[in-house]
Amino acid sequence: MRILVLGATGFLGRHTTRHLNTLPGVRVLVGGRSPDTDLTADLATADPVRLADALRALAPDAVVNCSGAVGGGAVHLTGTNARGPAVLCQALAEAAPRARLVHFGSAAEYGVTGVGHTVDETTPARPLGVYGASKLAGTLAVLDAPLDAVVLRVFNPLGPGAPTAGLPGRLAAELRRVTPHGPEGTVRVGDLSAHRDFVDVRDVARAAGLAATTPGAYPRVLNIASGTARPVRAVAEGLVRESGFRGRLEESGGGSDRSAAVSWQQADIAAAGRVIGWQPRHTFADSLAGLWAASVDQAVVPAR
Repeated sequence: MRILVLGATGFLGRHTTRHLNTLPGVRVLVGGRSPDTDLTADLATADPVRLADALRALAPDAVVNCSGAVGGGAVHLTGTNARGPAVLCQALAEAAPRARLVHFGSAAEYGVTGVGHTVDETTPARPLGVYGASKLAGTLAVLDAPLDAVVLRVFNPLGPGAPTAGLPGRLAAELRRVTPHGPEGTVRVGDLSAHRDFVDVRDVARAAGLAATTPGAYPRVLNIASGTARPVRAVAEGLVRESGFRGRLEESGGGSDRSAAVSWQQADIAAAGRVIGWQPRHTFADSLAGLWAASVDQAVVPAR
């Protein structure tokens, strides 16, 4: 089975590629902006006709689209998260209509939910801001396409290699930077009161593998999460324990507008269990230990 992974060098893409390479009978093809990939393309700017030609030559049995942007301006976010999936779907429909498409969506598509409320795949999507709206537009492009496609709506991925664009990766890098100089001091963070549903990135990768290889028809959207809302503060405190840092976390307030507006996220993950036999295997503690072990010594701006 030939599986093409787009966005293979990103956080989710690296883990997905690594997992797929462990599956018997699977040949992994990688796609991205680098010229040394099997398919060189930037979906934000790709021409659908040329992309179709490239896909036709590769003849994948499945495509896992890990491409996405979490930051940048509106043009970048909409180009990557909305136009990109639409172009991919058009090209696939023309070149490889029988290939299964697995696309990574985001919990941000749901928007605000009530504290204590668990969202399932039937919960209306009401995103806040350009990021969530752009991810929802990408999901709608996939759902509207005449393809065998599924959207994995990923909640907050955590684990080895978490990027410094998010608080877990940024805080791990900051703690890695300060602890060699002594376990004391102060590390400043933003508001840690929001609750998020953290899921290990390795479990996300395994969900992608199951979705790409499990035969049969099933719901077009599946939540991929732990099923448990945890305070963001638990991430910070866990990384402090992993690092041996004995200084002070200064919660200075502020943080992103989205975190302030969306104070609670928790997913119902029963559908993924019924349909593709997926359940998270890594514990929250596993994710934090893996993140700390894989973190690199680098200077970053203080986490906020």
